[in-house]
Amino acid sequence: MLRNLSLILVASTAVGACTLAPKYERPALPVAQTWSTPTPEPATSVTAADLDWRQVLVDPRLQGVVDLALKQNRDLRVAVLNIEKARAQYGVQRSALFPGVNAVGSETRSRTPAVVSQTGKAFDTEVYTASVGFTAYELDLFGRVRSLNASALQSYLATEETSRSVRVSLIAETANAWLTLAADQDRLALAKDTLATREESLRLTQQRFDGGAGSALDLRNAQTLAETARSDVATYTAQVAQDRNALVLLAGADVPANLLPSGGIQTANILADLPAGLPSEVLTRRPDVLAAEHQLRGANANIGAARAAFFPRISLTGSTGTTSTDLDGLFKSGTGTWSFTPQISLPIFAGGANVANLSSAKASRDIAVATYEKTVQTAFREVSDALSVRNTITDQVSAQERLVVAAADSQRLSQQRRDAGLDSALTLLDAQRSLYAAQQGLITARLARASNLVTLYKALGGGAPAT
Repeated sequence: MLRNLSLILVASTAVGACTLAPKYERPALPVAQTWSTPTPEPATSVTAADLDWRQVLVDPRLQGVVDLALKQNRDLRVAVLNIEKARAQYGVQRSALFPGVNAVGSETRSRTPAVVSQTGKAFDTEVYTASVGFTAYELDLFGRVRSLNASALQSYLATEETSRSVRVSLIAETANAWLTLAADQDRLALAKDTLATREESLRLTQQRFDGGAGSALDLRNAQTLAETARSDVATYTAQVAQDRNALVLLAGADVPANLLPSGGIQTANILADLPAGLPSEVLTRRPDVLAAEHQLRGANANIGAARAAFFPRISLTGSTGTTSTDLDGLFKSGTGTWSFTPQISLPIFAGGANVANLSSAKASRDIAVATYEKTVQTAFREVSDALSVRNTITDQVSAQERLVVAAADSQRLSQQRRDAGLDSALTLLDAQRSLYAAQQGLITARLARASNLVTLYKALGGGAPAT
């Protein structure tokens, strides 16, 4: 019987090669074949998704901070643990494809009272049993179990892609936080230099006023500029501290001083150009799009399970073993037992539950299709927006640099005319305000250019693991 039972198990695992799930076809991308940018993007065979993040973020200090984040960040750690959890859940579901074989040993003791005994005397009974068998193993003739297994597999794969998406986002967030710290350090240094200059101007204006050569209005205007710069110093000092705290949170640990930005946002070393590639090649490789497609595949598999509920379910229960009233004679000849119980369940009436479950599965598949298409459209917009900014940000930075040069020259000329008595102090103060605003605008533009490259890398599905 043990041999026959083994043959039944092998045959049952081979049954169920079919499934009632619809054939999966990837939906057509609901976006244009080219990026929505003012100027066409050149066709390339390499995209940003092919580039390791170290090829984009080439500053060694920034690389060190990103390394810390990839090792210590708690959000990424949770995402990785979610993969382990999903893998385990898939293993649980996959186990239903195979019969679970158990070995059971039992002892039963009972007493029969005299009033019900055929001999009129009470007696005790002892029975020892040892058996190996399987219980209620479903023959997957119509692919219900296989469809559920496929759904669990797609859920696991979606979790993997979600984890990769978290990794890409973490790289981008860490880089942007590091760049923001660099820019705010520049703003703080500018505010301190400006405060020193304005305090010197205030001192000279105070001397003129005390000597009767200056007006109270000139003195108050000089005080206003000095206090404005002093306020900016306090503001940016606090902002730099907050930026460092944000960077520590992303890194998941204290960031060594040698990894903090130095030299300003202008010296941040980031790849100047990123190949965009074609939408059809880029969007289908983004981790969030891949995760949405895995969820769609899983919903498609669930339809197969819902359809299989309309068909008979066959389950097998069998065991082989030995039984004896004496523990010492449990494995002696003549004590062998076996049982085999096939069972078929025919759905006749379920109050519409099976129909409702199938309708729900189809609706879930349609929802997954819409979610996949929306994810693709969102990705398309993110890439197109980043590309549009990239096409204009260089001109913006160049214009801001020329504005700073012009504002600096205007302040120099205003100072000369003020010293010669040709212009009032108000003209010089306006020139100083314009220069300060232009210098702040240049820092903002340079930060926008660096952040745009990081954002574009993320939008294009970058973040390949470093080797």
